[in-house]
Amino acid sequence: MNLQLILVVVAAFVAVGMLVMALAGPSVSGVKKRRLSSVRDRHAASTEAVVAAQMRKTIQARGGGAASLSNLMPRRELMEKRLRRTGKGWNLSQYMLWCMGLFVVVTGALLVLRTPLLLAALVGLMVAVGFPHMVVGHLIKKRVNAFNTRFPDAIDLLVRGLKSGLPVTETFQVVSQELPGPVGEEFKGVVERIRIGNTMEAALQESAEMLGTPEFQFFCITIQIQRETGGNLAETLANLSDVLRKRAQMKLKIRAMSSEAKASAYIVGALPFFVFGIVWSMNPQYLAGFFTEQRLIIAGVGGLIWMSIGALIMKKMISFEI
Repeated sequence: MNLQLILVVVAAFVAVGMLVMALAGPSVSGVKKRRLSSVRDRHAASTEAVVAAQMRKTIQARGGGAASLSNLMPRRELMEKRLRRTGKGWNLSQYMLWCMGLFVVVTGALLVLRTPLLLAALVGLMVAVGFPHMVVGHLIKKRVNAFNTRFPDAIDLLVRGLKSGLPVTETFQVVSQELPGPVGEEFKGVVERIRIGNTMEAALQESAEMLGTPEFQFFCITIQIQRETGGNLAETLANLSDVLRKRAQMKLKIRAMSSEAKASAYIVGALPFFVFGIVWSMNPQYLAGFFTEQRLIIAGVGGLIWMSIGALIMKKMISFEI
């Protein structure tokens, strides 16, 4: 018990230190260096110095002060892209520090409850890896759904601007100013990329890769085809807006029709864990063999595998692509 208390205390100090590192602001010396560098770049006379200053600003904006801890994560570019898609401004170092802190807290809490060390570490690792990933996925899905909900309104605003005689880039600027939320943010990014010299197709394609939605990809293809072949862009975008609205209505109908099957799947999947938790709270000795006896451990792992297979099958049965 003394060893467990020592581990819990050490884990608590490590967790607090990680949270402080994740939430702490920039150091005073770093702020001074950046201010001196900005003043020196502001009064630079040569073109090379100005270009170097702009490159430093771009690297600092993209890096966000990321520590060398982020270099340890595999597939770093993919994770950075996921964090950018949330729209929260998080960097990879903060994400990894939160994961490590969550692992320490969960493992320490399980050790306090006298859970075996190996099981506590395994559960802590699963929670530390899975829970942040689920949170990031939920935020991405929420932002994409918010974008898709307001995107037809943005297209209608583009159509009205084009019919009034405004160029396409000016209508993008109007959308970025008039519509709040993810739609305005994405169109603002498109306008900024066009201003620094990117082509319209490249700027739109970068936003399409960031969002990963078919709706915005349809929009990019429509703009590209119109610029290559010509035609009435306002009429084409009006038809696209109507198609996107009907597509959203069909998704809502499918969600309503499959809601009963989803509720049944959730109940069937959660029932064994609910019963296990109730029995464990009433009589822990009755289920203690699942953590100590080899045959019961194998049976429990096999049951979890079969439940996972069944959950995946039910998910495939109630998932529809439009």
